[in-house]
Amino acid sequence: MPAVLIVEDSQVVIKVLRFIAQRTLLTFDVVFATNATEACRAIASRNDWFAAIVDLNLPDAPNGEMVDFTLENKIPTVVLTGSIGNDKRDALHCQGIVDYVQKEGLYSYQYAVNLINRLYRNRNIKVMVAEDSSVTRSFIVSLLRRHQFQIVEAENGQQALDMILADDSIDILLTDYNMPEMDGFSLIHELRHQHEKTELVIIGLSSADDKYLSAKFIKNGADDFLYKPFSHEEFFCRINHAVEAMERNKELHRMAYTDALTNIHNRRYFIEQARKLLPKAENTQKPLSLAILDIDYFKQVNDEYGHDIGDLVLVSFASSLAKAFSRFVLARTGGEEFCILFSGLTVERAAQLLDAVREQIENSSVEIASGALSFTFSCGVAELPADSLESLMKEADRRLYHAKDSGRNCVVYQG
Repeated sequence: MPAVLIVEDSQVVIKVLRFIAQRTLLTFDVVFATNATEACRAIASRNDWFAAIVDLNLPDAPNGEMVDFTLENKIPTVVLTGSIGNDKRDALHCQGIVDYVQKEGLYSYQYAVNLINRLYRNRNIKVMVAEDSSVTRSFIVSLLRRHQFQIVEAENGQQALDMILADDSIDILLTDYNMPEMDGFSLIHELRHQHEKTELVIIGLSSADDKYLSAKFIKNGADDFLYKPFSHEEFFCRINHAVEAMERNKELHRMAYTDALTNIHNRRYFIEQARKLLPKAENTQKPLSLAILDIDYFKQVNDEYGHDIGDLVLVSFASSLAKAFSRFVLARTGGEEFCILFSGLTVERAAQLLDAVREQIENSSVEIASGALSFTFSCGVAELPADSLESLMKEADRRLYHAKDSGRNCVVYQG
């Protein structure tokens, strides 16, 4: 696993940092050093350093020499210090540190350690920088790289729009106001027709001397605004605030659309996706099939073995469906009922795939304390054309009941 170096000469402080790190930095091999000599020896011993937390004033490196050394070795560095003046703070940021933290109590040490996890998570966050000035754009990109973000660049609003619409993995947009071809306002206006605030965070940038500009940006759909020139600290504070807000929103979104027991999507997600995909399939005249699945005799499982075992059956069934139908829209829509939307498949092809999974589940089992528990499922499948999503689901449900009336453990897709 990647390594994190923590260098601190105070035994009290290093004890606190060790306590926090053991509970927080679970994905790292954390190495501690109490002076610069130990730290340099540790750095030379391996080449997988992810980051470092370094005391600015050590007995054998009293003037920040250890910070210089970690930066020279291209190790992202968080600086710990008892006190710091504005000139030294600015100098450290210009050197390229991630951040500095004053030793002011437990919260400060938690903040420093949590910054490492923040850097690690940032590797999966993609930021678009839309700025026509190459100098300003390069400066912003260099700041973002310190914090380990993925970065894409655009020279104007139109280029940024095209790139974002073609790449749904972009999480954050930093956009200038004055740009050729399309300005920041127009870019945000176009994007908000495509992306909700939970999907794309937008931060406006401008050096324009207009005290109302920030309000205009936010009213047009931006989440935040920064006047140029900005300090390193302000920039990082705003970015980190935006990222954390985005992560909270995404987690709330995930919880709202995920079934808590099986960890697959829920009925709300299925209905929303179906309402988007049905008209698209009708307009393009591509096939679309909808299946409703129901575990056979599930009430008997609960009655005989208890709800805990019933839950194990549901989780096992959902896992099997998720593996088999990962490219389709799958959801647990209630109790022992599941739905799958097969975009691009005829009812015959969907039924063929479902029947193969039916055979696999019939020949498998769930391990419980008393032995192996087997189960089966029944399924009804319908396809477009249909008057509405409701009528399509009603037809699939009718065929599901036909499957149950026919003895269960089968897939019905006709009549």
